[in-house]
Amino acid sequence: MSKDVVRPWEDDDLRLWRDSCRRFIEKEVVPNQQRWRQERRVERGLWLKAGDMGLLCPSVPAAYGGGGGTLSHELVVIEELARALETGFGFGVHSPVVADYIVSYGSEEQKARWLPRMATGESVAAIAMTEPGAGSDLRGLRARAERTPDGYVLNGTKTFTTNGATAELIIVVTVTNPDAGSRGLSLFMLDARNTPQGFTRSQPLHKIGQHSADTAELFFDDVVVGAEALIGEEGAGLAYLMQQLPRERLVIAAGAATAAQRAVDLTVEHTKAREAFGAPLFQMQNTRFVLAECATLARVGQTFLDSCIVSYLAGSLDSATASMAKWWLTDVQCEVVDRCLQLFGGYGYMDEYPIGRMYSDARVQKIYGGSNEIMKELIARSL
Repeated sequence: MSKDVVRPWEDDDLRLWRDSCRRFIEKEVVPNQQRWRQERRVERGLWLKAGDMGLLCPSVPAAYGGGGGTLSHELVVIEELARALETGFGFGVHSPVVADYIVSYGSEEQKARWLPRMATGESVAAIAMTEPGAGSDLRGLRARAERTPDGYVLNGTKTFTTNGATAELIIVVTVTNPDAGSRGLSLFMLDARNTPQGFTRSQPLHKIGQHSADTAELFFDDVVVGAEALIGEEGAGLAYLMQQLPRERLVIAAGAATAAQRAVDLTVEHTKAREAFGAPLFQMQNTRFVLAECATLARVGQTFLDSCIVSYLAGSLDSATASMAKWWLTDVQCEVVDRCLQLFGGYGYMDEYPIGRMYSDARVQKIYGGSNEIMKELIARSL
């Protein structure tokens, strides 16, 4: 984010919040990132420290232990994590996504039980949607929840679940009525603190990027949950997901826009310091043109993102526009990072250079949260 850009949704309160988040991340996150990447995990204590600072669940009502803010407070954290190149800390799923499902659709008992613990970091949350045979197409899910006199029995497999290996609370998307079409999905809350019989999970999956991110497979073999585990109404799961996905896609877009600008900033700094043929690399016309194009893409992306945030806060962001933001900004992120890496030469391919890590970390942005191809299909349906 360029210093001279005025954010139309950011007031004095949010600027102070941004400063606090930035200081916390610079103190508690940045010094540990290399170790976390090597260990392929973010240490559990970071969640508790973030909870102590008030970083978690800033948009959850204060009555349930949250900060009482709006999505704008969540997006500030997302942007500051992206600015610090932190892709392992699963805040983006835990706080702006899972917590909002509970706030929006949970019972009073569910809210009181889980939200305060999520706000303190005592409980980490995940949402299990994707399956080995179903990703962006939620209607292709096969995990089942069969009703019993006392509750439900869950069976199936979930994969690519963020926070999946360590989460104490997991929202599981299941089929409760395979014959009901769009009204056949339901959401359940699994309390994984005392591992339920029949529930197992993998170690964090090895990925080509985001090495410290906790991403796991989850297995449900006749897992029994009580009727109180159901979120909202049975059969309303797809409607809830459709209502929440624009919020999730805006979260992804915010990280993408910040990462694109950060790539430009790092590359400008590098090319002004790096000499080639007796002069700073920045003085070469090709370098200047590439950076001018990338800076323009980053600025346009930021402007579009800000427009979407303003619309969301006003309650008027539609699903198609959220899909536009997700696909276009993640495409811009990948394009800008790739072009900037080229200006680093061989050093850009080295893991110790931030631009190299940004390159491998960025690629999944075009896949999760609904693949960009699906985003285009959703947009086309609105035309």
